[in-house]
Amino acid sequence: MKCFAPLHLAASLLISASLIAGCSRPEAPADTAVAVPAAGVPASYFQPTETGVQDGGVRVIPITTPKGKFNVWTKRFGNNPKVKVLLLNGGPGATHEYFECMENFLPREGIEFIYYDQLGCGNSDNPKDTAMWSLPRYVEEVEQVRQALNLDKTNFFLLGHSWGGILAAEYALKYQQNLKGLIISNMMMSCPAYGRYAQEVLAKQMKPEVLAEVRRIEAKKDFANPRYMELLMHNFYAEHILRLPLDQWPEPVSRSFAKMNQSLYVTMQGPSEFGVAGKLLNWDRTADLPKLTVPVLSIGGKYDTMDPDHMRMIAAKVKNGNALICPNGSHMSFYDDQQTYFTGLIKFLKSVDDGSFRGGATL
Repeated sequence: MKCFAPLHLAASLLISASLIAGCSRPEAPADTAVAVPAAGVPASYFQPTETGVQDGGVRVIPITTPKGKFNVWTKRFGNNPKVKVLLLNGGPGATHEYFECMENFLPREGIEFIYYDQLGCGNSDNPKDTAMWSLPRYVEEVEQVRQALNLDKTNFFLLGHSWGGILAAEYALKYQQNLKGLIISNMMMSCPAYGRYAQEVLAKQMKPEVLAEVRRIEAKKDFANPRYMELLMHNFYAEHILRLPLDQWPEPVSRSFAKMNQSLYVTMQGPSEFGVAGKLLNWDRTADLPKLTVPVLSIGGKYDTMDPDHMRMIAAKVKNGNALICPNGSHMSFYDDQQTYFTGLIKFLKSVDDGSFRGGATL
């Protein structure tokens, strides 16, 4: 699960994430800032849903944890009583901000979505206690957020990207009775399998001399060495995290990665960019995928840090799954293969809502 890299990199480009491969780069996506609503988007989607002073849909939610009460930040965008997508960011430890491209695609389709900074991330409280960085605790946090926002099986879609995909899957395996649909975006369901893919496939695609230098630095555990990040940025991230020229990485991505919670990232993921060494080392839910009965969309990218074949397997193993593999996409396919990603995502959401969803499809 290389979700996102440690931020010794903020000094160089304010960015970060995970792994390697090659092929011609796509052109930078066209500007989609002017989003014309599709026919049939109800006026109620754009109407205020708050009483009193309007604050842009922000809601700070108090959550209860074994270490006391803390606040997490959410922001609602739009109003659709039947389709509400709660977004779980990756990292672990990034922020909701890299999801801001959603604003160019989902509102014009009348799809409501909710930004959410997990505890320790972005605008939410940071207890600065590694005991709090626990997958089971985060599952209960998501459940408390769901309850506070009045999300239920009639409207609740959960989209988890990267580490957020682990959290979304784990939530669904315990609480799928609350879900209308699940989207696992750019995340394998086995950290050991992810580690093997990183070592046996992605690492071998690097130039031998580059890989050898990376290995030497890792052997010394010198992860703060600027040379480590320099090598990975040009030979790894630009190929497998976001396949745009480094000086064209979208500002929301740079802004989000610059705020990475390193304590959370290293505790859960570990310091290396070639496999998992933290609390998620042995996480594997592959055998449990058939237990998921809600509609599931599994999204991957051809050049992703995650194995595209594994992403197809997820869709095949769950009871009602669709697969979406972005042919020009990497780990952040919603930026480097936007049209494919959002066309497939919107099709899935609408098909589940209108009852036309059929499992077994490739979108």
